[in-house]
Amino acid sequence: MMESLVRQLVWTDFRLAVLFTVFLPLVLLVWAFRVNAVAIRRSLVIYWRVASLLAITVYLMIGGLPISFLTSLAARILIPLSLWFWQDINEDIETTRGAIKPLYQIWRWAMTAYKLVGTGISIAFIGCAFVPAAQLGATCKIWFEPPMAFKALFHTNIPTGNLGVWGIIGLTIYCFYLASFVLFRLPQQGRIAFRD
Repeated sequence: MMESLVRQLVWTDFRLAVLFTVFLPLVLLVWAFRVNAVAIRRSLVIYWRVASLLAITVYLMIGGLPISFLTSLAARILIPLSLWFWQDINEDIETTRGAIKPLYQIWRWAMTAYKLVGTGISIAFIGCAFVPAAQLGATCKIWFEPPMAFKALFHTNIPTGNLGVWGIIGLTIYCFYLASFVLFRLPQQGRIAFRD
């Protein structure tokens, strides 16, 4: 019974993630380029940089790596932060005109709510991150099912271990970029995303 509920939760989360974190922001980004909504475009470019941690998490989960539970939690925290943190972008969004602004704002609030709920769910399963891969329980392994379905759809002939290695490489690059941003750029520019 418990596994069945967890499976429903995991697959619902995966479907919502495809909608809220991939499809809708991609549509909004293309739209922002078309109507030259500079502030929204900048916000979405920053979003995609931060949200790349979700793609890294998928590849870590394909590889069956428990660290993916930590990266999933980190992504759920960093994404809403990236959408609201930048003072200059938030001010410019307020002056943006056109139909894209209210739809972007609705998506941003919906994304924030979704990630807050998701953070609570991730915290409930954070123990899975500290168990060796070979000893993961059945409920922890359920989280790997949607990424494996993704693999079956897009990477049928590539071994899972190779995709896990690409996840580790991606995570290493992401961590270096994030550390350099936090240690060097953030102290200089503060909450101003773009200095002229």
